Formats: sequence, C-alpha cells, structure tokens
Amino acid sequence: MHPGETQGASAGGGGVAAVVQRVADPAPLGLAAFAMTTFALSIGNTNVWGPGAKAALALALVYGGGAQLLAGMWEFVRKNTFGAVAFTSFGAFWISYYVFVKFVAPGISAADLPVAVGVFLLGWTIFTAYMTVASFRVSGAVVAVFVLLTATFVLLTIGAFQSSVNLTKAGGWVGIATAAAAWYASFAGVVNETFRKPVIPVMPLAPR
Repeated sequence: MHPGETQGASAGGGGVAAVVQRVADPAPLGLAAFAMTTFALSIGNTNVWGPGAKAALALALVYGGGAQLLAGMWEFVRKNTFGAVAFTSFGAFWISYYVFVKFVAPGISAADLPVAVGVFLLGWTIFTAYMTVASFRVSGAVVAVFVLLTATFVLLTIGAFQSSVNLTKAGGWVGIATAAAAWYASFAGVVNETFRKPVIPVMPLAPR
C-alpha cells in the first residue's frame, strides 16, 4: 500500500535492495483525522445532534485539516502518490470547509447559498469519484471508505442544490458509515504496524 524508499546496498549479497522507510506510516493518522471530522459533521447533518456540526469546525481546522495535510506531506516522502494526493486534498478540503463556513457563507445571500454550497460539494464529488477508481489498487478497506464517501458527497451535493433536508440527512447517515470505515482502516493500520504482522484484515489489492 505504501511503496518504500530503497537504499542501494543489497541484503546478503543476493541483489535484493533493503527497503528503508524514513518516516512511520502516516496513513493511520490521516484516516483517523478524516474519520473523526467526518463523524462530527455527519452527526450534525443527520440532525441527531445538530450542534455536532459546530464541533466539526474545530476538528476541520486542526485535526481533519492540519493533521491530515501533514499526513499527505509524509506520504510524498514515502513516494506513495495515492496517499499523498488523498490526504493532502482532504486535509485541504476540511480547511476550506472551515474557511467557507466561517468567512464566505455569511456574506452570501440566502437565495444564492444553496448553489454556492452545491458547487463546492460537486467539485469534491468529482475528485472523490476518480480517486475511488485508484483505490481499487490499494485495499478493500480503503475502497470501502472511498465508495461510501462518494455516495456521501453525491447525496450532500444534490441535497444542497435542491435545499433538501432529507437528502442532507441521508448524506449524514452515509457519512457516519464512511467515518466508521475510515476508523476501521486506521485501526487496522496502527495494529498491523505495531504488531508487525497482519492482525486486522484490510484485503490488500495491489500485488506485493
């Protein structure tokens, strides 16, 4: 899932380069940051706990945004294009969400706000959809995250354009499922890395 950097010296003279990772696997951090922020916002969207969306703002700036952006930078160091693009982009998504809610939305008229939100979400729907295609070379756990996230964005985008409370709620419920899938993938990454063996299944899809 995360191609490593290699050093030129071969192991035991057999011609096989020793793989050396310069940084720890940042994927569990990125997934956990994404999961928690998505969970808080989705709880707000379902209106089960409406104020949950306010908690999501703080998470969006610091954890979902900042920590996930850093995870993306570390994925660049590990030469993992998929992880770098995904974590950096979704870290930027959460930061831009914070900026939109705090600074942009208050200056938009009530009549224009649904379109502004819809356009914002539509762009992320398109991005998530094509990243889903690439996720099929990562793992089953990551595929589950991206398939569910695409469905979440589709529901929220249509809900925004149509000002549909029911579609937004539906997007919230699928968003909770997305957060659960991301937490599972993060949990598996931490446990498997710590135990140095596949304890929690993630169903790798890329050839080793």
